Amino acid sequence: MAASRRGQPELQVRLPSNLNLSTLPDLPPISALFLINFDVKAGYTISWKASKPGVELEGVVEYKSLPSGLHTVSEDLIYFVHDGFAGLSAFINAPVQDTEVRNARMLAVGVLVPLSYGRLGRAWKHAEGLKAMASALAENSKDMSMLEEYWIKNQARDEAKDEGESAIDTPSVHLQTPTIPTRGHVRNRSASDGTALLPPGHRLSPFHPAWSLTKLLDTFGPLIFPIQRAALLRKRILISCHAPVQEACNFVYDISILSNIPQPIFDLLSPSSPPHRLRPLFSIGVHDIPFLVEDSKTRRNSGEQPGNEEAGTGWIACTTDSILAKKDTLWDMLVTMPPSYAANAKRHAWPKLEGPQGVPIRATQRDLRRFRSLKAGLARFQASLGTSPVTPRTTTPPDNNEPFLDEAEEKEVVEPLSWTALAYNGFMWWASAGEQARSEQAEESAHDADLLADLNSPSVRMEVPRSADLSTSIASLTPRRSSMAGVPSAPLDPEEARLELAIIAYFHRLTTQLLTTLADVVESSSPGTSDVEDEEEESDSDGRDALLGDPPADEEADLDGRGGVRVGSEALARMGLDVWSASDARFVAAVAAAYFGRRAYVEGKGVEVCGVKVC
Repeated sequence: MAASRRGQPELQVRLPSNLNLSTLPDLPPISALFLINFDVKAGYTISWKASKPGVELEGVVEYKSLPSGLHTVSEDLIYFVHDGFAGLSAFINAPVQDTEVRNARMLAVGVLVPLSYGRLGRAWKHAEGLKAMASALAENSKDMSMLEEYWIKNQARDEAKDEGESAIDTPSVHLQTPTIPTRGHVRNRSASDGTALLPPGHRLSPFHPAWSLTKLLDTFGPLIFPIQRAALLRKRILISCHAPVQEACNFVYDISILSNIPQPIFDLLSPSSPPHRLRPLFSIGVHDIPFLVEDSKTRRNSGEQPGNEEAGTGWIACTTDSILAKKDTLWDMLVTMPPSYAANAKRHAWPKLEGPQGVPIRATQRDLRRFRSLKAGLARFQASLGTSPVTPRTTTPPDNNEPFLDEAEEKEVVEPLSWTALAYNGFMWWASAGEQARSEQAEESAHDADLLADLNSPSVRMEVPRSADLSTSIASLTPRRSSMAGVPSAPLDPEEARLELAIIAYFHRLTTQLLTTLADVVESSSPGTSDVEDEEEESDSDGRDALLGDPPADEEADLDGRGGVRVGSEALARMGLDVWSASDARFVAAVAAAYFGRRAYVEGKGVEVCGVKVC
C-alpha cells in the first residue's frame, strides 16, 4: 500500500543553505598520539608519545588500546573511551626475522580525539593513517619521523574553538506535516547522527562504524529488537566477544545510534526521563572494573547529582575479558558472541542474550515477524537503489520465499507461542473462518510497511544542525575497495548511503511509534485519577483482558502524583509490540515509569463469548 494512500507525509531531509562544508577539516584534531610496543619481558609499553598538556597516557592507553587475545590475530582496530576522549588504535602483529621479539612484532599506533566532536570524536577518520603508520613501523621500528610529522600536522590547536556535537544536536530526517487531520500526536521522524547525506565531494571514511549496520542485522536477526529495547531503557549492555574487536566496537556504535530518542519527541517526555542517547564505552577490560563498580553506585544513588551528567545512566560496551561476563552485578544484559570460526558453520550461530543470574532473553513472536518484514523491505529497497556489489555491504539478502529461521533456530532465539495465543488464534480461526486472522495480519503488515515508507523517495533530504563536524564524516559512503587497494578514494553517489539511512530511520520510527503511542495513553488518562484502579475494578467484575507480566508494587503506584495508566492490547499493537508477551508488557511498564513517570497496567488480548472469558 503506497504511503500517499495512507495519508503518510513525504520524507524530506534538508541541508541549510548557509552551511559552508568546504571549510571543515578532513581530520579531527588529536590530543594525543602514541606508539605501543610489546616487549617480551615488560609486556606492552609506550615507546613514543606526544600529547597536549594534562592528557594522561601512562598506565591507561596500553591496556585500553590492546585488549586480551590480540596476539591471536594479525591486525585489528580498537575503539575506546578515556577521560573525555575517544581513542582509536591500529594494532598489527607482523612476522619478522628477529629472535629478540620471538619473530613477531606486535605494536599499536593510536590517537585520542576530544569526544566533543561526536560519539567517537570522528576518530575513524584517522584509521587509514594509523594503519599505514603501524605497518611501516612493523618493518622499521626505529623510524619515528612519521609519528612526529603526523602529530605536528594533526595536533589540536589551543586557539581552535570546538563547536562539536552536543548530546542532542544531531541531524534529523523530517516528514512534512500531513494536511489531513490525524488522530493523536503528529510528530516528525528522526534518523540520527549516523545518517547525514551530504553533497558530492564529502564522503564517509571507509572505516566508519556505520558500514556494519547491515552486518548487525545479519548477525543478530530478530534478537536486535530486545537489544534495542534494553538500550532504550538505558540498561548496561555488555558484549562478550573474541579478538579481533573491530566488529564488536562497530556494533556498540550502531546499537547506540539505533537507540537514540528522536529530537522531535523530546517535549513529550518527563523532565526526569533518561538521557536521549546511550553511552557507548566501546572496548573495556578488567582494568575498567573499578570504573564500572563506581558507575553502578552512582546508578543506585540516583538522588545524587554527579559531576558527569551521564554517570550511572547505562552504557553499551564490548570486552574480550571473560571475567567481566561472570560479574553480573556490573551489567543488565550480556550478549555473548559466537567464536569467529562459527562463521564457517553450516548453521547460523546466534549470539546468546541473558540477564543477571543467567536468565535467558529471546525475541518475541512479533519481533520475528517484524524482522522478516524488515529484511524483505530492505531487500526491495536495495534492489530499487541498484547498489553496486563493490560497496562495503558484503551480505546478500536471503531469498524472501525461504523462512529466515528454521525450526531449530527459531526455538533458540524466539519465545515460544503461548498457550493463550494458541487458543485465541485457533478459536478466532474457527469463529471467523480465518477472516479475523487475515485482517490482523494485514493491519500488522501495514504498520511494519509504514516504518520503511518513502525512504527511497527522490524527495529525501537531510537537515543538518549548526554543528556539522559530525555530519561531514557520516555523510555519503565510499567503498572500502579504494582504501584497501592503497589508492585515493573517489566520492560516490550519495545513493550509496541510503540503505544505512533507511536502517537507522526504521529504528527511530519504531521508537517514535512506541513513545508517541504511550504518550497518547498517558495524556488520555484523567488528571488526578488512576486508570489502573478503575480498570482493576472492571477486571474483577467482568473478567476483561488479562494482566500481562508482574503487577507493579502498590508503593510504586503513584510515581509522579498522577496515578497509573491502563495500556490495552490495542495500544500494545500500535506500539509494534507482542500483545501476548509478558516480557513486552514489563518493557512497556518500565518505559512508562522511566520516560513518563507513570505506573502502567498492561493488559493482554482476550476473547469473550456471551460475557464469559474463554482465553
